[in-house]
Amino acid sequence: MEIYDISQEVFGCDIFPGDPGPHRETLSSIAEGAACNLTAFDMCAHNGTHVDAPYHFYNDGKTIDQVELDRFIGYAYVAEHDGDITENDARDIMRAAKEADPRPAERILIKGKATLTRAAAEVFAAEGIKLFGNESQTVGPENAPMEIHLIMLGAEIVLLEGIRLEAVPEGVYLLHAAPLNLGGADGSPCRATLIKI
Repeated sequence: MEIYDISQEVFGCDIFPGDPGPHRETLSSIAEGAACNLTAFDMCAHNGTHVDAPYHFYNDGKTIDQVELDRFIGYAYVAEHDGDITENDARDIMRAAKEADPRPAERILIKGKATLTRAAAEVFAAEGIKLFGNESQTVGPENAPMEIHLIMLGAEIVLLEGIRLEAVPEGVYLLHAAPLNLGGADGSPCRATLIKI
């Protein structure tokens, strides 16, 4: 079985501009005479590799603990793209996913420096996909992410942001990107993995 870890290491991860970064504190240390090593940490729910729930942009949207786990776990299709994802690009990605195997067309992961456009977001929303993932810390333009989030989260598409796909060829995989069970939260860090099938 070939497993790809597509997550960032938390304490050295990328951070969306303006968000607080992760902080680690050593509470006890064996080297200093304690019985065990003990770590505490705090972080923004959107640091590094993370998922967005609808509540991130919709006050009446589902929080991360309310989102069905099958959105985060299941077959996925990895497509490679650099630059803006246009409407035609989105249609091509969906067609390629469905031709490879109808099951992964519910979860689309984009490898490369890609930016989701409004027209492409509308295609994915109309297709009813469960999850969309990309390598950037946000979908859409970094300086104006709201419009794309509203389209995708409004369609209850979970967003998996900050993944790392350099070592992953295009194709069909089994994705596991379950969030922490953070009651009432708008998002959560996750340890995202892909299994080649």
